[in-house]
Amino acid sequence: MPATADFVSTLYHGKGNPDKATVALTMALAARRKGHTVCLILMAEGVTLGVPGTADGINIGTPFEPAADLLRNFLQEGGRVAVCKSCMVHNGLDASQMDPRAEIITAPDVIDLLMGAKGSLQVA
Repeated sequence: MPATADFVSTLYHGKGNPDKATVALTMALAARRKGHTVCLILMAEGVTLGVPGTADGINIGTPFEPAADLLRNFLQEGGRVAVCKSCMVHNGLDASQMDPRAEIITAPDVIDLLMGAKGSLQVA
């Protein structure tokens, strides 16, 4: 079971919906910068953002930062990324392709993270 987090953001989108990907990353980083422990769960197409470099080129413009910058800053500032294993496999990916800082989690882990959080955001 992964460690709990104060705030959990669940992201279901990647390059296919750059607005939603950017908003989820923005909120996760904002929560981290407020001092909360944060876990960003990548599910469905969102798991593609666990592959290094995939966020490059996602930039919806002002006032938002580019997705790659948001993700990099989130990780550098102690945010955690968790990748849904079933979604990863469904999207033809494997753990060796994911950023080594990402946790690979299962459905029961998602439930535990959400139930243990003080707050959450689901961007579906």
